[in-house]
Amino acid sequence: MAEQTPVPVLELKDITMQFGGVVAVDNLSLNVHQGEIVALIGPNGAGKTTAFNVVTGVYAPTNGQVQFKGQPITENFPRGKMEKLYAGQNKGVYTATIRPTPDLITKKGIARTFQNIRLFKNMTVFENVLIAKHMNMKAGFFSAAFHLNGKEEEQMRQESLKLLEMVNLLDLKDEIADNLPYGKQRRLEIARALATAPDLLLLDEPAAGMNPQETQALTAFIRQIKKDFDLTVLMIEHHMNLVMDISDRIYVIDFGKLIATGTPEHVQNDPAVITAYLGVDE
Repeated sequence: MAEQTPVPVLELKDITMQFGGVVAVDNLSLNVHQGEIVALIGPNGAGKTTAFNVVTGVYAPTNGQVQFKGQPITENFPRGKMEKLYAGQNKGVYTATIRPTPDLITKKGIARTFQNIRLFKNMTVFENVLIAKHMNMKAGFFSAAFHLNGKEEEQMRQESLKLLEMVNLLDLKDEIADNLPYGKQRRLEIARALATAPDLLLLDEPAAGMNPQETQALTAFIRQIKKDFDLTVLMIEHHMNLVMDISDRIYVIDFGKLIATGTPEHVQNDPAVITAYLGVDE
């Protein structure tokens, strides 16, 4: 009996994202398997963050489907004015409408960070993590409002402290987030994402704005949390040293289209990738 291919943790099927007449993501398909670190790279404006926004429910795709652990979590197709404007492929293939909000995507087990750090800047390090813990709180509004969920609240506080210890931020738990050095703020943002107990972590340019030493520390940190939290990671990143050092596989897009995929060694020697990043002589 032939072995069955494992179901990807995340699979994008023919995702097209069109804004008016502009196709930002053009028929993108990719998959991420359990335990992998996969990078999505490309020049500025290639459509990488737009793809992340589709996965996390910020945008409903114009066409295509997103699956998480083998189940469709997002699906859409062109309709209304877009039915006539649609310039993508696979029109008519997808017929369902599944448009979850970002909070529902998070509850399913997908967490993300952002290119520009988005912390609760006037809250402490501890409060930033604790508020993310509340995403999975079992108590309803009534119980929380009348403080009837004390046991659960105390458990979340202890889990938040444990998490801060694991990511080496416990000694800064009472610091205001906005007062942290940049590298620590980025680490806190990742810790806050981890507080939602994700199976899949999406990192949007985690090394943006970091110097070489901070980037090296971040690389080790991502490896460590992947191991400690049994994570699967999909990452957008422009720091090629980090990408090539840490990724199991890489997808490259340019102008919204997939132009290459494979191991770091394969991708960095692909002529289409070299052209996309460096251009060609006229």
